[in-house]
Amino acid sequence: MTLIQPFIEFAFMRRALVACVALSLSATPLGVFLLLRRMSLVGDALSHAVLPGAAIGYLLSGLSLVAMGIGGAIAGLTVALMSAAVSRYTPLREDASFAGFYLGSLALGVTLVSLRGSSVDLLHVLFGSLLAVDNPSIVLVSGVSGCTLLVLALIYRPLVIDAFDANFLRAQSRWASPLVHAVFLVLVVINLVAGFQVLGTLMSVGLMMLPAASARLWSRQLSGTLFAAMIVASMASFGGLIASFYLSLPAGPAVVLGAAILFFISILIGPCGGIFAVSKIFFKAKEYI
Repeated sequence: MTLIQPFIEFAFMRRALVACVALSLSATPLGVFLLLRRMSLVGDALSHAVLPGAAIGYLLSGLSLVAMGIGGAIAGLTVALMSAAVSRYTPLREDASFAGFYLGSLALGVTLVSLRGSSVDLLHVLFGSLLAVDNPSIVLVSGVSGCTLLVLALIYRPLVIDAFDANFLRAQSRWASPLVHAVFLVLVVINLVAGFQVLGTLMSVGLMMLPAASARLWSRQLSGTLFAAMIVASMASFGGLIASFYLSLPAGPAVVLGAAILFFISILIGPCGGIFAVSKIFFKAKEYI
């Protein structure tokens, strides 16, 4: 009863939990595919890339959800397209171009927010304000989550093929691989924008990538990995909010810290490669019998 009491008594806790679970259902599958495509740090780069657009929205309209969201989406998509173009037409690899753009975006965004706002406003943009989530934010996050799951269902097969054998997909259709890649990056950007409204630009990528990395150690099948990632993210959301309520911790970082703790637990005892996995100990014991 102690664990669910805060959600029964306080509406702001319920809204925060709904927002986090909605993100858990849509952002973590994208994190799994980022891992499969060896683009783990691209999520981090794009989470920083939305900051200049969000800062411009803040300068024009203050802490307006709509203005900052639109600005963040435009900035994130611009960086994604520019990075793809640079990697296509220059010798630089995609990870290098993303690194260059995201570092510049982070510096520009912090500078823009600092021009008008205070350090409190900067912290709000960078780390979010999870317990201040309102109904429009929930509608936005839930809408993004639903649209993401729908689009993922539509492009699932070509996305899986592109992740495991991109050359085969290119052989089937010249435009299939670039189109799937572009749609996938758009989904990543809009989920990071939705997450930044809740967890801030620096924390939103944590709920996308940490559960995805944890899930890899709990299932060898893609469907099982996707499901495990959603479960881990939901558990981290619930546990982080409970910890923030009873221990007076900042809610957003507490959720991501919960995901990090589950990641370390997965490293230790995950059945699919954990250091102290029961199956690994069993087979090692059989070698000495």
